[in-house]
Amino acid sequence: MSDQMANGPAPRHQRVPKLEYRIYFAVIFVAALPFTFVSTLADLATGRDTKDPVRRALAEARAITPHIFSA
Repeated sequence: MSDQMANGPAPRHQRVPKLEYRIYFAVIFVAALPFTFVSTLADLATGRDTKDPVRRALAEARAITPHIFSA
């Protein structure tokens, strides 16, 4: 009989984002846009460095969406 563990576990394949993930991402992105625009305006008013509000919203969506799917 052969040893099945000799080769180790099979490598995990990277999963392609599903439609549900993309929908949640889009909803979170659209919801984050107004807040990031207000945040950018507040940064401009106080003289702090600003980051593009769209990039901020993308970063928020990229951070939040995986948390929803890992729960």
